[in-house]
Amino acid sequence: MRQVDHFIVGGAGGTAARKHQIWNPSTGEVQAEVALGDAALLDRAVAAAQTVQPEWAATNPQRRARVMFEFKRLVEANKQELAELLASEHGKVVDDAHGDVQRGLEVIEYACGIPQALKGEYTQGAGPGIDVYSMRQPLGIGAGITPFNFPAMIPMWMFGMAVAVGNAFILKPSERDPSVPVRLAELFVEAGAPEGLLQVVHGDKEMVDAILDHEDIAAVSFVGSSDIAHYVYKRGVAAGKRVQAMGGAKNHGIVMPDADLDQVVNDLAGAAFGSAGERCMALPVVVPVGEDTADRLREKLIPAINALRVGVSTDPEAHYGPVVTPEHKARVEQWIDTAEQEGAEVVIDGRGFTLQGHEKGFFVGPTLLDRATTDMESYREEIFGPVLQIVRARDFEEAVRLPSEHQYGNGVAIFTRNGHAAREFAHRVNVGMVGINVPIPVPVSYHSFGGWKRSGFGDTDQYGQEGLKFWTKAKKVTQRWPDGGGDGSNAFVIPTMG
Repeated sequence: MRQVDHFIVGGAGGTAARKHQIWNPSTGEVQAEVALGDAALLDRAVAAAQTVQPEWAATNPQRRARVMFEFKRLVEANKQELAELLASEHGKVVDDAHGDVQRGLEVIEYACGIPQALKGEYTQGAGPGIDVYSMRQPLGIGAGITPFNFPAMIPMWMFGMAVAVGNAFILKPSERDPSVPVRLAELFVEAGAPEGLLQVVHGDKEMVDAILDHEDIAAVSFVGSSDIAHYVYKRGVAAGKRVQAMGGAKNHGIVMPDADLDQVVNDLAGAAFGSAGERCMALPVVVPVGEDTADRLREKLIPAINALRVGVSTDPEAHYGPVVTPEHKARVEQWIDTAEQEGAEVVIDGRGFTLQGHEKGFFVGPTLLDRATTDMESYREEIFGPVLQIVRARDFEEAVRLPSEHQYGNGVAIFTRNGHAAREFAHRVNVGMVGINVPIPVPVSYHSFGGWKRSGFGDTDQYGQEGLKFWTKAKKVTQRWPDGGGDGSNAFVIPTMG
């Protein structure tokens, strides 16, 4: 059986006492095992990072950028291999896997411009003969703890920025689909990065806690469920680290009466069901405004959802593939049970779905629930599967209130032809990322990604200028060069006192 090992300087060494099974979600078979590390293994990785990081930080930004450019080229050259490997362990179709890799590459592209982004500020003549300037310097060693649903994109979001600004980085990916992160680290060394600059350690809670407690790791970035994000944030901050922890989501799509419903249905098919709904930026709740809008939308949704093709990850005609594990399949189907028990109408039922020839695969059929309400647990919590809930709003005010009062505040979208309504909604809604006729409003790489409320813990977002700030510390320098004379005429005066 294929073995996935840690990617650290000197190799893992020996045989891991603990291992985790890696499924093929399309077939329901175990295809590999991954070694699970401990605090001692992390110590070795940190020691290697400490050895290499100072010289990397002293390398001028242009030379660091050249490594990022070469890494980008290598990822593009190996994109098909990466996408197929990703799809085989996660279950998303290969086309979605290509998107996973591409969205990560967009942040690498931003990191290629790090010489420009790292420029500081300068003020000449802040006082008599006094100049003030600032610089951003790396923290030392950063770490990333990433989820199963984007095993290429989210690691590149993290280590691309962290390494480009001069840090070493230790990545702990999900043990469910760890092969692509290891392959990315191999390509990074091939691109010219020194060994030890980017290392990959595998593990479960034991490794997570070791990272959070390690005194030589300065900052931790996390993406996962909200309960664990909160735990990571509290424990990491208590250990004196800088922490950003992105949590779960329950993104809403508001459909105004004037919206183009054909376009809305097309957008929802991809946003709600793409990647089997296993995305923090999926759109699992649609909020039509008014009963007439709701009825018309439902009528168009039913045939569109019934036309979705569920297939194995290698099926080029499939709209989405299986979920990641048998436990997750059971969890999604249990949420459909719960919604039905709570009084939601099961319009299209994806429970018990099987694919001929792949009966052991972890497939969940597309599911449509109508008349979900805010008091239902199935509405309040994240389902993370191919399930779309219709929550009917009486008017615009209720449509603003629903996502604003929800415990999650990751993303939201509004579909309308009315510019005033869209502007008002974007201004008032209490959510971190807003789409206007855009179903999945993930910002481009030179902006930043991050939600509010229980969708994000910490005060900085992922990538862009926010990411640059997170992975660096600002140093401010006040300088003067007196003419001499020794008579006190050049005595220092604080600029604010001048």
